[in-house]
Amino acid sequence: MIKKMILGVLALGTFATSCSNDDDASTPQPTTSPLTVNFSGLEALGDDYVYEGWIIVNGSPVSTGRFTSVTFPQTFQVGTEQLAAATKFVLSIEPEVDTDPGPAATKVLAGDFSGSSANVWAAPVTTDANDFLSSTGKFFLRTPTDEAPGSGNNMNDEYGIWFGTPGMPPTAGLDLPTLAAGWKYEGWVVVDGVGPISTGTFTGFTEVDDSNDFSGTENNAGPPIPGEDFFLDAPTGFTFPLDVRGRAVVISIEPDPDNSTAPFAMKPLTGTAGNDTAPTTHDLALNLTTLPTGSVSR
Repeated sequence: MIKKMILGVLALGTFATSCSNDDDASTPQPTTSPLTVNFSGLEALGDDYVYEGWIIVNGSPVSTGRFTSVTFPQTFQVGTEQLAAATKFVLSIEPEVDTDPGPAATKVLAGDFSGSSANVWAAPVTTDANDFLSSTGKFFLRTPTDEAPGSGNNMNDEYGIWFGTPGMPPTAGLDLPTLAAGWKYEGWVVVDGVGPISTGTFTGFTEVDDSNDFSGTENNAGPPIPGEDFFLDAPTGFTFPLDVRGRAVVISIEPDPDNSTAPFAMKPLTGTAGNDTAPTTHDLALNLTTLPTGSVSR
């Protein structure tokens, strides 16, 4: 009798173990896993554009999700196998309505995974982001678009700003990295109580920028360097001619295309216009703390 009881217990144990193993084998494994992003230095994009994260898996981009809020950390669910195989994370700026399944050219942050995390920074903004460390800039105050050929100086040079060194013609005054596709530089003058006003966007430092919206009529194109005279068609809130002296001056890095009338978060050079006009030049200082950084964990 005792022997039969022992055999019965052993049989029940074997049955229970078998059921347990079957249950483990049939338990579905998670198909997605969390990816947490924690960025600093980003700003809201406004209407029509969103941020989108990407992981690079076997050389191809896989979206990790879109967002508009710049409050972090944020967590997204990503395919488990793809996330485990990812070698890099990239953050881009995308149209809100987007028919392209891949990332846009305007990439903000990137970094390689090392184990379960990746440190990301503004590497994709330029061909070599380390070049920002040695960037310099200078500008002078003059109003060349208000001077008829051969007429000489009109003695109102406080109403214009040009990023270069005075001369005939002026020479480049900005030493900044070449930007990657999807980005442009933009100059700004900041008027207290009103806001920033653009001097135009540009990618080259020895050519006219993309805007001469406010320049005078005598030489509307201006010299072959970025800059602007502030005489015509003042935007709402501004009074022209605009005296640049004593005002903050900024060089920003802008998404291209860009739907905002304000500077983007990245402002690698900043300074203040002094009281002296050309031939005096004024220096711009490095402001690299505005370049975004962050981390990604999986």
